Amino acid sequence: MASVAYSFMKLFRSSSTSPDPGSARPQTTRLTRRSSGLGELSRMLASEEPLCVLDLGSTSPNNIRYMTERGHKIYSEDLLDASTDPVLAIKDEQGMPTLDSKRFLADNLVYPAARFDLVLCWNLADYLDESLVKPVVGRLWSVLKPGGMLLAFFHTKEAGPDAPCYRFHIVGTDLLEMQRIEARRAVRKGPTGAVHTAVGLGFRLQRVFNNRHIENLFRDFGSIKFFLARDNVREVLVVR
Repeated sequence: MASVAYSFMKLFRSSSTSPDPGSARPQTTRLTRRSSGLGELSRMLASEEPLCVLDLGSTSPNNIRYMTERGHKIYSEDLLDASTDPVLAIKDEQGMPTLDSKRFLADNLVYPAARFDLVLCWNLADYLDESLVKPVVGRLWSVLKPGGMLLAFFHTKEAGPDAPCYRFHIVGTDLLEMQRIEARRAVRKGPTGAVHTAVGLGFRLQRVFNNRHIENLFRDFGSIKFFLARDNVREVLVVR
């Protein structure tokens, strides 16, 4: 069972007008927030030893630049986008709709064991279909090195079901830009062979984890630390 620690952070917001061409649906306005979890990781990222980082989101030039300028290698996987693939839709033993987690993991997060020093999970667990959350966390445990770290964000119950889903871009040692994203999924080919892309209104908050749920989700990890923010988000830093 992971050991638990708590600390607090303050929130700072501002706006920007530089869209990121790598996101699903770039928006003209970004919010900026301080991240105590990222601040904790900054000491690790300042290491002269090259690290291997996994960024679970659409390609972010900011994040690539931030890591490579420090001599680290970074991989990106947009698991939210991948989870909208229609071929994943199946029914469980009770005939209820669900997603095929085995097929999902056969096509995503395919890395050797203990590959990464750091995983930037962001707010993935809050928006990912419930059937995929635990299998994905289990796979992340396996691809992290012993002593490797994972940063994740979780909404509190005050956030509300319509809380927007953001892509996070690193702009400083403890500073993030938040860019609202919308769901994008490719559907089956039409008669001409062209792939049609359907864009939804956005990823919807699937659930709200309390502290006990989060501890249970990461129970196979060695330790867990919470940072409580003022924007209805708790940051969580776990160590493999």
